[in-house]
Amino acid sequence: MSSKPQRPARSADREGTVERAGVTIAYRVYDPAATRGSSAGGDVVTVVLMPTWSIVSSRIWKAQVAYLARHFRVVTFDGRGSGRSSAPVGGPAYADSEFVADTLAVLTATGTGTCVLVSLSRGVPWALQVAHELGDQALGVVCIGSAAGLVPAQEERIRWSWGARHETTDGWAKYNRHYWTEGGYDDFLQFFFQEMFPEPHSSKQIEDGIGWGHEIAPERLVDTESARQDRAPGVPALTCPVLVIHGTDDKIRPLAEGVKLAELTGGSLITVEGGGHAPNVRDPVFVNRLLKDFISQVSPAQPVRRTWTRALNRPQRVLYLSSPIGLGHARRDLAIARALREQRPGVQIDWLAQHPVTRVLADAGETVHPASAHLLNESSHIEFDADEHDLHAFQAIRRMDELLVANFLTFTDVVDDRHYDLVVGDEAWEVDYFLHENPELKRFAYAWLTDFVGWLPMPAGGSAEAALTADYNAEMIEQRVRFRRLRDRSLFIGDPDDIVDETFGPGLPSIRSWTAENFDFTGYITGFDSSEIPDRSTLGYPLDAKLCLVTVGGSGVGTSLLHRVLDAIPLARRVVPGLNFVIVTGPRIDPSSLPPVEGATIHGYLPDLHHHLAAADVAITQGGLTTCMELTAARVPFIYIPLQNHFEQTFHVPARLARHNAGHQLPYAACTPTTLTDTLAKLLTNPVDYLPLPTTGAQTAATHLTNLL
Repeated sequence: MSSKPQRPARSADREGTVERAGVTIAYRVYDPAATRGSSAGGDVVTVVLMPTWSIVSSRIWKAQVAYLARHFRVVTFDGRGSGRSSAPVGGPAYADSEFVADTLAVLTATGTGTCVLVSLSRGVPWALQVAHELGDQALGVVCIGSAAGLVPAQEERIRWSWGARHETTDGWAKYNRHYWTEGGYDDFLQFFFQEMFPEPHSSKQIEDGIGWGHEIAPERLVDTESARQDRAPGVPALTCPVLVIHGTDDKIRPLAEGVKLAELTGGSLITVEGGGHAPNVRDPVFVNRLLKDFISQVSPAQPVRRTWTRALNRPQRVLYLSSPIGLGHARRDLAIARALREQRPGVQIDWLAQHPVTRVLADAGETVHPASAHLLNESSHIEFDADEHDLHAFQAIRRMDELLVANFLTFTDVVDDRHYDLVVGDEAWEVDYFLHENPELKRFAYAWLTDFVGWLPMPAGGSAEAALTADYNAEMIEQRVRFRRLRDRSLFIGDPDDIVDETFGPGLPSIRSWTAENFDFTGYITGFDSSEIPDRSTLGYPLDAKLCLVTVGGSGVGTSLLHRVLDAIPLARRVVPGLNFVIVTGPRIDPSSLPPVEGATIHGYLPDLHHHLAAADVAITQGGLTTCMELTAARVPFIYIPLQNHFEQTFHVPARLARHNAGHQLPYAACTPTTLTDTLAKLLTNPVDYLPLPTTGAQTAATHLTNLL
């Protein structure tokens, strides 16, 4: 698994520091699309995401930054003691007045004019005081999970003194200066963040919190708490609107605190039933939409320009989302779209998609929604997370959390702005997950497509990873049971026998039986008709030579494999005289980055790659399903080399290929020149005996979709 730090979904437009009394405070500025490149913020409403307790950095707002920065100017900064800011020594350095002064210094350094202050937990009293001092410059304050000390804490917290030694370290007795500095800090972090996120299936949020907690030394955390012991609770006089958000299951500060704060400020109170201390982290879609509405309401009014179309004047319109991970998704989705237009003439289809899928759609003359430009690129994230032919796909998707939040909210902006009769999501994970988390947002028929079901643990991850994948699977099953009608169709691209014969986890059902009960099956969809494949000579390949085509998919993670194959070409051409290689890097690997090798032609993106695959005598590919199934449909012998630690390529794809008696699997470690050469030579002499693929899958899928219009 990659040990790289999680990359922010949205890069800052400007970073800097400001110094106060020897303490350096690091800030970031994010400009909205309309003002990118401008350093001044005086005429633009700025959202200031305040620091909170120094046990976490400004990354606690990671699920808010990208979305809010599409609409407003955003400023974040690491509170003293956290992130990239200094960690001064001693309790007085962490007094409330210091955080307030830091905030004012950051606002000056960033040229911030009118602003809305958004705060969490201990940041709430700082935000209120800043708003008091700013006067009319503060347009509003949002207070999430307030920890301003306005009411007594929960009984289980009050009974344990922070400064005294205790005979036990159970429960809130862990919240203790001696325990933190005398070996119990890791245990405290685990306990604290489990209390902070009591909502079921919060493993990623807890994991993030523990990671941030390790960024500050326990001795400095003691300093921050020492400063808090002398705090005098109260609320300063305010002239701006206040929005209070508080969870009913908040185990850090009781709901009564939020109620009292709303009462004292005359603010609005939004109660999150079943929510914990940080709903901005655990329920980011709900909170982000609340924030956008509140900020828009308190900001200077802007003229509204929009069109509403009477119902019977609306054409039938479909919004189609195609997964950017693997160009084969785009090809099959185009085939389904063509069949849908045949069955329902006049239907309009808009595509919400990312590069490299947008390139395929453009070549096909499809309508790509302009909001696609706002989607954060998943392929870039995958490429960042990958190592040498190694991609821990399950963990990579978990680490994509903030990106998925932002992209889902782009989707909601699209469907808020225009009516769609049907939304189709081909492995659009963010749409499926967050619609189940926020079912009130569904105002359209919705169909979900996938070619695999079930997260499976890699053996190297041990019991911890097995528990995580089981938890993710359990959450998905619970969502489907509770909101069975949210998906109007669940379509599996394949047949029941293509599903792995595994369980979702201990005490959970069989993946195959559960999928059979909850999905309709289309048969596999290649996206092309084998009878329409052009003659080999039409593609420029000689008829009297052997051709090996090498492809690594639509992302940029295949560079290492391409180098392995290039190293093997001289030996392969000696053993198999006349064998020529065509190397296809795809749209995200620069062909010029590869060295020239005699007998090899190197291409970048080939729009009709499936034609070239069908023309080959043999092929080498990664372990992605779509390319493997295209080769199976074309009855071409091939080697497939799964990405290491990629659960789908390790379990789901080989299971399906075994059923079709297709492909020869090689582990990446075995991809030496000798092994690759010997395997290619054998495949060129062995006849294929593949199970035929259906040819009506796209029509079957389109029929299911047509029935929803």
